[in-house]
Amino acid sequence: MENKVANRSTIRKQDPIAMLKKNAMLIILVLVYLFFIIMTKGRMFKPTSFASLINQNAYVYILGCGMLMCMLTGGNIDLSCGAFVCLLGAVGGILMMVWKWSTGVSLLAMLAIGIAYGCGLGALIAYVHVPPWIATLAGYLAFRGLGTSILGVSSTNSISFTDKPDFLRIFSGTLFKTPEGQMNMPCMIVGVVAAALVVLLIFKNRATRLRKGYEVDTLQMDAAKSALGALVILLVMYKLALAGGIPTVLVWVAAVVLLYAFITSKTTIGRHFYVVGGNIEAARLSGVNTRRIMFIAYLNMAILTSISAMTVISRFTAANADAGKNFEMDAISACVVGGVSASGGAGTVLGMVIGATLIGVINLGMFQINLDANYQRVVKGFVLLAAVVFDILSKKRER
Repeated sequence: MENKVANRSTIRKQDPIAMLKKNAMLIILVLVYLFFIIMTKGRMFKPTSFASLINQNAYVYILGCGMLMCMLTGGNIDLSCGAFVCLLGAVGGILMMVWKWSTGVSLLAMLAIGIAYGCGLGALIAYVHVPPWIATLAGYLAFRGLGTSILGVSSTNSISFTDKPDFLRIFSGTLFKTPEGQMNMPCMIVGVVAAALVVLLIFKNRATRLRKGYEVDTLQMDAAKSALGALVILLVMYKLALAGGIPTVLVWVAAVVLLYAFITSKTTIGRHFYVVGGNIEAARLSGVNTRRIMFIAYLNMAILTSISAMTVISRFTAANADAGKNFEMDAISACVVGGVSASGGAGTVLGMVIGATLIGVINLGMFQINLDANYQRVVKGFVLLAAVVFDILSKKRER
């Protein structure tokens, strides 16, 4: 049956060189991970390392989704998100631990502040036409100072959340918790279901494209992609099952990533982001409300920054003045390394996830081999530069 339908469709030619370019960052991720497994004598492959990778880099995935939407509009970025994490953490500490507000009300208040900031920032950029890097640079300079000032009510410039177990369970708890080293069967069941869903979605999407006469990959290629995706999910869940269970922050990350993958690939407004980034004037003349798109991009970024702040202060069980340092750089790096165009109009959530994972693997690997912090920055800088150079050279070859 598929052969008859495929007669009306185009099967993509599998050029090995083009495939290598398309999956270059995924290949590099695997090679870098194998390198650190060797350098750490297997520590990087331990279950606890998988859990650490997720817990320590959850903010990169969440902020990366917001930064992706900003960059799609024309290479725009948000420099204020890291400092805003610090400010929101300080506000959350005051509300929950000093004023004794309930966890639910405090989290809603933090989200409301994020929405208010996003509306103000979006209005400045979209309607007043303040350049995004200037508008967000103001927040970068102001918010950390304001957050540190708020934390000054504590003698240690830090507010602990150890007396808020309900808050900690929401963002840094563990689902189906079992002792470390014991096989967690509920965790494995979740992994099997997730792997099956990935395979189902890939072949459902193939069937839909065949039915509509769109271009599709070969059956062997789709089978390989589904097998690889299922294998990765099963491996991660197996390691988490041995590490004690599923971190609750992984649920937040998965929800955000899946939501934005759907928005960017399946919705009209998601396509508008790509159109605006490709040519904003052509998009305006075509009837796209470019101002609204810019407004939504920065409102969206502020909301995701609010969620990220909650996960960060929960992981550290404290709000402090150092929270959020260089977060904006990690989010930008994840996007650029993941293939998001620095000039806008191109990039995917999956690419960002690969980029964020690569950044996380590099961070964790360098920490485990005790590399000096200054050299860690050097390595990350070269990785970012190499990704940009690769993107530019690839586009030149395509032309």
